Amino acid sequence: MAIQHDPNDECDVLVIGSGGGALTGAYTAAREGLSVIVAEASTHFGGTTAYSGGGMWFPCNAALQRAGDHDTLDDARTYFHAVVGDRTPTELQDAFVNTGAPLVDYLEADSDFKFTPFPWPDYFGSAPRASATGRHIMAKPVKAEKLGDLRDTLRPPLGTERAHEPLPDGLFGGQALLARLLIALSKQTHTDLRRNAVCDELLRTRGTVTGAVVTQDGQRRHIHARHGVLIAAGGFEHNEQMRTDHAVPGTARDAMGPPSNQGLATLAGIAAEADTDLMSEAWWSPGITHPDGSSTFSLWFTAGIFVDDHGERFVNESAAYDRIGRRILARLADGHMSLPYWLIYDDRAGERPPVQSTSVPLGDTQDYVDAGLWHTANTLDELATKIGVPADDLERTVIRFNSYAEAGTDEDFARGDEPFDRAFTDGASPLVPIEKGPFHAAAFGVSDLGTKGGLRTDARARVLDTEGRIIPGLYAAGNSMAAVSGTTYPAGGNPIGACMVFSHLAALDMAERRGED
Repeated sequence: MAIQHDPNDECDVLVIGSGGGALTGAYTAAREGLSVIVAEASTHFGGTTAYSGGGMWFPCNAALQRAGDHDTLDDARTYFHAVVGDRTPTELQDAFVNTGAPLVDYLEADSDFKFTPFPWPDYFGSAPRASATGRHIMAKPVKAEKLGDLRDTLRPPLGTERAHEPLPDGLFGGQALLARLLIALSKQTHTDLRRNAVCDELLRTRGTVTGAVVTQDGQRRHIHARHGVLIAAGGFEHNEQMRTDHAVPGTARDAMGPPSNQGLATLAGIAAEADTDLMSEAWWSPGITHPDGSSTFSLWFTAGIFVDDHGERFVNESAAYDRIGRRILARLADGHMSLPYWLIYDDRAGERPPVQSTSVPLGDTQDYVDAGLWHTANTLDELATKIGVPADDLERTVIRFNSYAEAGTDEDFARGDEPFDRAFTDGASPLVPIEKGPFHAAAFGVSDLGTKGGLRTDARARVLDTEGRIIPGLYAAGNSMAAVSGTTYPAGGNPIGACMVFSHLAALDMAERRGED
């Protein structure tokens, strides 16, 4: 395919991707006076952020302080270090923890950005200096009409994209964050936002990355970037070959990122001699299984217990989703259970599972019943037969759990002992007995919010080669970067927050280098 040359294909900064982090980097670069091209592989801007709650874990930021927060950065660093350990460099962890608050100040200096606290406890409530109320904020909602013509370019939420629900009139969560970024970017000069622009190769001159080859609407184009290329294009969760090559558990079918998350820009970085880390890792969760075979990210269980092939509990069902997901994967790996596992619940709220957030809205009950995914029986013995687990063991498990519910203490898995366990029950115990027939079971699998392995960077988001040296002109952030949190998920808002922070630091570094080039 011929390479197209166009004087418009020159810029100071090329940003690959268009999620919350990528657009933060683009905005920072543009505000610092650099010309920017954003290359989004799909038909819509927004990446995985468009599907998300849009939370950001930024300790001690102005939005939290306005609400009376008295947290300290020392406490936040202590918590993060305790959870992540030495799996990632301390300076990388500190760059994330320390930069969130200044980034909020930077953004709120522009009236297009407004943030508000969203109490969301840290995910390891027993770790030193964990916050019971969280270090978590969200963008304030935005009316859709404020986007103007950009409305049609914003990736819809999952309910619209996968379940054909109407587009919402208001923009909330990740949609609001993206809307505010797009509105702010539209007011910056020398900013070019492109869709259907797939990056699969980097341009290098004497070891320095000077741009990228992008296929846009069928045309191969060289885009030259004077000060650097930022890869913030999400993970590779929808690339089955990469998942296999790097032993990522699960399947692309059950991943929650957009289908365009194929990892092509990450592969381009690897071809440019970048080092990688955490390539077998992802952000995990339990996933309710749908009639099409997919299992989607699920949380907010108001009742029920998970049981395995033996009819036995194996996890704290109210724990943070990544912690549950990792427990499931470990048991699958050692052969102690297989898929599906089952959510067992009674009829106090009816036949449908007591799960308040399934990412993709649930369809008709009968469709799940016909697919063999939901079962109902008048007795636990009968239910056990329907789902293929030992009846005596299931009954014993439920009796044991009910005794814990009565006592208010889960002696097996400490359900309810940490603040996050009670986040969806207004502080009440999440131990709800299973006693009102008929009894129900719903099938579950393992979902992911995207892979979290990628290009290894320093604390300024500069990509490192396999010898630990900086590759000039190349930066990475978000799920294209080896995650600062290592093999853990410390708190809600960690993935988007980290992507925003390191994209921001990358853009500032490029702006600082402007005088050197």
